[in-house]
Amino acid sequence: MIPDLSTIGVVFFLLLCTVLLNTLIFQPLLKVMDQRTAAVRDAKELADSARTKAGAAAAEYDRTLNAARAEVYTQIDETRRGALDERARLLTETRASVEREIRDATNRVAEESDTARVALDREAAGLADAIVTRVLGRAS
Repeated sequence: MIPDLSTIGVVFFLLLCTVLLNTLIFQPLLKVMDQRTAAVRDAKELADSARTKAGAAAAEYDRTLNAARAEVYTQIDETRRGALDERARLLTETRASVEREIRDATNRVAEESDTARVALDREAAGLADAIVTRVLGRAS
C-alpha cells in the first residue's frame, strides 16, 4: 500500500511546522529562559557574596569597637589609679604637715605654760610676802 499524496503532504507539513516552531520559537524561548536562570543564579551569588562581606564587615566593626572600648577602659583605670595615688600622696603630706603643726603647737603651749607657771610662782611668792606683811604687819 502506497500512502496517499495527501498523507505525505500532511507529514511534510508537520515536519516543516516542527522545524519552524523549534527554530523560530522554542530555541529562542529556551535561550531566554537559560539566560534568566543564569541571571537569577548570578544575582543570588552576588547577594550571598554581599551578605558574607557585610557579615565580615560587621564582625570587624565589632572587634574594632570592642578593642577601642577596652583601650578606653584601660585609660580610665590608669587615670583613676593615678588620681588615687595622687590623693594618697596628698593625704600623707597633709597628715605629716598637720602632725608637725600639732607638735609645734604643743611645744609652744608647753613652753608658754612653763613660762606662765614660773611667772605665777614668782608673783605668788611676791603676793604671799605682801599678804604676810599686811596681815602681820611685818616682813617675813
